[in-house]
Amino acid sequence: QVQLVESGGGLVQAGGSLRLSCAASGLTFSSYTMGWFRQAPGKEREFVAFISWRDGSTHYVDSVKGRFTISRENAKKTVYLQMNSLKPEDTAEYYCAATLGVVATTRRQYEYWGQGTQVTVSS
Repeated sequence: QVQLVESGGGLVQAGGSLRLSCAASGLTFSSYTMGWFRQAPGKEREFVAFISWRDGSTHYVDSVKGRFTISRENAKKTVYLQMNSLKPEDTAEYYCAATLGVVATTRRQYEYWGQGTQVTVSS
């Protein structure tokens, strides 16, 4: 049974930082591309970033480029999202997801999802 468990969310002031973690179990982690998505109240869940299993390449949505960094530790079966220079518009529930695909930026491409962790950025 595959489980993805996010942690590290919380309340932070604008300009601050948070690091989200997602611990995976029940799958061959090194064979999965890992992604982060977020969903703000009343909005669709949107892609934030992914890191490929094949070569560790990364891709970000434009709104977080230069501020967020996705990374992974295969030995720990964990993916991270370092978020710096946070803005109130980054407030959302953040989800990690896993896919066997190499490149994946849409929800439908991901097979497994975590339950989410809330990030709130105050102005």
